[in-house]
Amino acid sequence: MTRGLKVAGGDRLGKTIIFAKNSVHAASIADRFDINYPHLKGHFARVIDYKTDYAQSLIDDFSNPEKAPHIAISVDMLDTGIDVPEIVNLVFFKVVHSKTKFWQMIGRGTRLRPDLFGPGKHKEYFAVFDFCQNLEFFSQNPETIEVSGSAPLSKRLFTGRVALIAEIDRRSPSDEERGLRRDTASYLREQIVAMNLDNFVVRPKRRYVETYRNQEAWETLQPEQQQELTEHIAGLPAELPEEEEEAKRFDLLMLRLQLALLRAEPRFAKLRAQIQAIAEALESQSSIPMIRAELTLIQDLQTDEYWQDVTAPILEAARKRIRNLVKLLEKTKRRIVFTDFEDELGATIDIALPGITVGMDFERFRAKARHFLKAHDDHVVIHKLRRNQPLTPTDLQELERMLMEIAGGSQQHVMKAQQEGLGLFVRSLVGLERDAAKQAFATFLTRRPLNANQIEFVNLIIEYLTEHGAMDPARLYESPFTDFNPLGVEGLFKPAEVTELLSVLDEIRTAAA
Repeated sequence: MTRGLKVAGGDRLGKTIIFAKNSVHAASIADRFDINYPHLKGHFARVIDYKTDYAQSLIDDFSNPEKAPHIAISVDMLDTGIDVPEIVNLVFFKVVHSKTKFWQMIGRGTRLRPDLFGPGKHKEYFAVFDFCQNLEFFSQNPETIEVSGSAPLSKRLFTGRVALIAEIDRRSPSDEERGLRRDTASYLREQIVAMNLDNFVVRPKRRYVETYRNQEAWETLQPEQQQELTEHIAGLPAELPEEEEEAKRFDLLMLRLQLALLRAEPRFAKLRAQIQAIAEALESQSSIPMIRAELTLIQDLQTDEYWQDVTAPILEAARKRIRNLVKLLEKTKRRIVFTDFEDELGATIDIALPGITVGMDFERFRAKARHFLKAHDDHVVIHKLRRNQPLTPTDLQELERMLMEIAGGSQQHVMKAQQEGLGLFVRSLVGLERDAAKQAFATFLTRRPLNANQIEFVNLIIEYLTEHGAMDPARLYESPFTDFNPLGVEGLFKPAEVTELLSVLDEIRTAAA
């Protein structure tokens, strides 16, 4: 929560998977989280394992960028197979002995996601927290990149509002400006009151928090008090309802505009142009009732007359009326809101994690390989894979040769395919022949009488194998298999039958290996 990669303007931890050892361990982690973050208890961090009721529903919520849980504490269920591009933090809190599984777990973070960290700020990296020396175990020492993103939105807003109070205090303020100062101080004090002194992040700053909870502390802010607020309180978590990122970004833009006006800074003209562009974009969507209700103000903001005698309190009134409309803008028209001219970017460098490639390059290789292999499905090795016949070492050498040809001699993508297993990788592209998949389950289907749901369940497995070539047993506990029973395969079959089903799946996978 303190060092993980953040989204929503830096105010919320990005989607995170904690790989726990077992159910008791996972429950303990969730318990510690809820104690430290009581206002997030029960929804922000959730355990997802085979014992969890409605686990698939939780996974669906986790896959939604805006819905909780944002931390999934997983026991095996999310190690492989889940595809959530928003995942930016992986926490290894268990020992992993299988190198293939380790890289599959790492793969949960490699999906690209445009605009994840803000408009134009795409997902280009993710964080790994390894508490059990898995990297050392597999002799991996990947190069890393230090990510020094800008401060969270809430911290920048807090600091800016302290500066606004200081600017008003330097002047001989009008009654309206005194009202703006009073409202701003009251809002900041409300945030401080909502800070939980038992939170381990807040606790070291308890002295400052208790001081500025008092109304008297805000009557006058001397430079040393301003420094205390910005250095020791800004950025501490407050247990207030989460606000929308777009509204907060608009608040920050208007706050900079107010400060530029009070300080008579040259950047005022550039910031004003941004506000006018936003107003123009809003007017173009005046068919939306919420926007139409503020159309007069939106049109006024685009005129020069509005800005001739504008004051900080006038801008504050406009901010309150417009901030909740910005989210209604089309994303292509919304970008101008978020331009941050104060960001400083270092030199761009490419970092390659050994043995794995991220994003579309490998996906293009996969698509090219699928097209090539399906055009050559009469090749003896491809035929054996589709018929679920065991491969020989010579067959694997032939697969490697074919993939090298497809990759144009580049070993990078072939190495990635080898981590999955060449036979499994190729079969995932060409699938199994339906007759071969049915034959694999023939004994299981004829050995015992099955009801309609059980037969349909097995047929669904056959359909999956026909398309994908192999199946991770964890899929049997996910949708659409949980549509038959919330417990998945265990809700329909006896333990011995589950074991037999898993054994068939293992034999199919082994044949490709």
